[in-house]
Amino acid sequence: MANRSLRALRSDELDKSRLSKVRTRIAPSPTGDPHIGTAYTALFNYAFAKKHNGQFILRIEDTDRTRLVPEAEQKIIDSLNWLGMKWDEGPYRQSDRLNKYQKAAKELVEKGAAYYCDCSPDRLDKLRKEQQAKGEVPRYDRKCRLNQPKNLKEGTFVVRLKIPEEGETSFDDLVRGRITFQNKDIDDAVILKSDGWPTYHLAVVVDDADMKISHVIRAEEWLSSTPKHALLYQFLEKETPIYAHLPLLRNPDRSKISKRKNPVSLAWYREQGYLPEAVLNYLALMGWSMPDSREKFSLPEFIENLDLKRIDPAGPVFDLQKLGWLNGEWIRSMAAAQLTERLKDYTRVGSIDITRILPLVQERLKKLAEFDLLTSYFFRKEIDIVPKEIIPKDKTKEETVGTLKTISGPLEKIEKWDKESIEKALADKPEKVGWSKTDLFQMIRYVQTGSRATPPLFETLEAIGQEVTIARIRKAINLLNQ
Repeated sequence: MANRSLRALRSDELDKSRLSKVRTRIAPSPTGDPHIGTAYTALFNYAFAKKHNGQFILRIEDTDRTRLVPEAEQKIIDSLNWLGMKWDEGPYRQSDRLNKYQKAAKELVEKGAAYYCDCSPDRLDKLRKEQQAKGEVPRYDRKCRLNQPKNLKEGTFVVRLKIPEEGETSFDDLVRGRITFQNKDIDDAVILKSDGWPTYHLAVVVDDADMKISHVIRAEEWLSSTPKHALLYQFLEKETPIYAHLPLLRNPDRSKISKRKNPVSLAWYREQGYLPEAVLNYLALMGWSMPDSREKFSLPEFIENLDLKRIDPAGPVFDLQKLGWLNGEWIRSMAAAQLTERLKDYTRVGSIDITRILPLVQERLKKLAEFDLLTSYFFRKEIDIVPKEIIPKDKTKEETVGTLKTISGPLEKIEKWDKESIEKALADKPEKVGWSKTDLFQMIRYVQTGSRATPPLFETLEAIGQEVTIARIRKAINLLNQ
């Protein structure tokens, strides 16, 4: 277990020379759809680099060949482009750098900082089960470290990191302060597999060193791996980067965010019509806050105000309802022309009709994909209504039919079909039929839209059009008379 000092940061303030050459990276694995957590980590890396006039690098970590999904890399690229986080270098691919990892592993063995291990999977499985039965943390027992195997055949051995048996390994974290691990608690991890491919530990250190990454900003799940990485930098005689481990995104029950309880695919958020501006805005609020506490802000504003020391290490809760609210705020703040352009990918309605209807629904939109659902009654000649739902409470079927006939005539006679003329034609009808305005207008609203929650009634009728409005009234009368 690591010992953590209380926010005793030895941060970039004490290493200002490194802020003159900031280089950060995002290094996702192409093993499926891009994850919302990838966007979260990418955002802080991108913003930190831009704040300090540095470079943001994209690296594809494709060394896990068993889980590789061919189309996943392009999805990662498309998602970052959609979010507007353009990288300065890359994409680099670990699969193109295999010889570098093998060379580093050989160097470490020659230095006595790593060793060959030919323990079989069966032996390791048995060892793990025995340790678990004793209540011990599973770890390698260092058999091959004590008795180096001889006459090794290619494909039959791995390379393990040789952790010092005594002492401790420490590093500074911009979010969590000084962290120290006892070396006796660190496992001799595999750094090169029997097939010649590296594990994450070796590949990430070799890559970050070669690419001169100054700040490693990543999820806290890698915190326990960091002492291994710090030792690898030391053994390879490379400069250790500055670390910042972001808190994990959490479900409302505080468990790690997962697709069982929250959508995690970035593609889902895009398909649902969340704006990239809103997604980035919300992710920035995950463990971080603006100095003035405002919740809606742009990416440039986030970059300007970003301070990693303002990150709360406690895992932030990812709340879809809060994201929906924020997305709605962004939609309402957009100019009509800009929003019309965004909506084209989410609707079958033409741009002219979008422009005509948008003012009526923009205030109610929370996601772009809701547009057709909220506006379908504007474009369909036929809508589904239930006869009993037409009749207001405390009114009879006969009274409702009579009222529909009473309003039909004046609406048919309107020469210029606009909201002012419609309002004038209906102004005296509540008193004439002995209904309240609420009952009358809600009944008309339902007959025309199939819903009682719509934009303002007169503007809605204007947009629906005179011919369709009259036809829907007649349909309602026919349904009630059946």
